[in-house]
Amino acid sequence: MTQPRTTELDAHPYLRAASAGVRHHTRALARSAPPSPAPVDRVHLDVVHAHLTALHHLLDQLADSTRPPHPAAGRHLATARTRLFQAAAGVHDAFHLLPVADETPTDTGCHPERLPEGPPVLTICQRHLAAGHVVRRKTTPSDLNTPLHGHTTTCSQ
Repeated sequence: MTQPRTTELDAHPYLRAASAGVRHHTRALARSAPPSPAPVDRVHLDVVHAHLTALHHLLDQLADSTRPPHPAAGRHLATARTRLFQAAAGVHDAFHLLPVADETPTDTGCHPERLPEGPPVLTICQRHLAAGHVVRRKTTPSDLNTPLHGHTTTCSQ
């Protein structure tokens, strides 16, 4: 099987498709019937968390490959990677605060010392722990505790 040829304009077709999917989903939620869109559920947050952690891994690789030839750009990508982890952590926390479908939850928290109750809890917790290992190797605790609005940049172009 050969790789499809892509033009420079379409060099990243899968990223473009993923972005289009997120935009479509956002528009679909905005068009939901009044009085308000359907409430978010745990499966929905699991999928959003998967998307954020995939972006986190992509930015991790981009930051590592960009930093040697372009240190300033690499630092900005590393900061973006950290902010994506913070966003994924917020989604992970929200996931555990939502009730389990058709049940009144008694304990839906993340407990690394024992196995979660199965999908999607098992997958989101495993994914989040794996991303957390990467973050702890490359980020200081103070960077993780910096508020999202604490980083500013200016456009030089």
